[in-house]
Amino acid sequence: VRLVESGGGLVQAGGSLRLSCAASGSIFSINAMGWFRQAPGKQRELVAVITSGDSTDYADSVKGRFTISRDNAGNTVYLQMNSLKPEDTAVYYCNVNLDGGSGTFYIYWGQGTQVTVSS
Repeated sequence: VRLVESGGGLVQAGGSLRLSCAASGSIFSINAMGWFRQAPGKQRELVAVITSGDSTDYADSVKGRFTISRDNAGNTVYLQMNSLKPEDTAVYYCNVNLDGGSGTFYIYWGQGTQVTVSS
C-alpha cells in the first residue's frame, strides 16, 4: 500500500491550503483515513479522520477551520485548511486504516508534507 501526499507549502496566517493523499496498492477495505501532524519537539497528533461511513472527527484545535473529505472511490482523502495559524505549522502525515478481516487491521503512513504558516 502506498500513500502519496501533496499540497503542503508556505502560507501566511489566515490563508488556506488543501492537502491530498492518494492511496494505491492492495487496498481491499478501508476502515478510515486521516491526517496527523507533528511539529518540532512535539508528539504526532490526530488532526482529522473520516471513516468508510463518512463520519468525521477533528482535533479541537482545528474544528471549524479544517474539513476532511474523500473522493467517491474512497481512496483519496483531502484536508481543506482555512484560517491557518502559525501554530498549525507541522509536517502533516496521511494515514489509512485497512480492514484485514477477522478483527484485524493494518495501518499505513504517508511520507509527510510540510505545512508552514508565517505570522
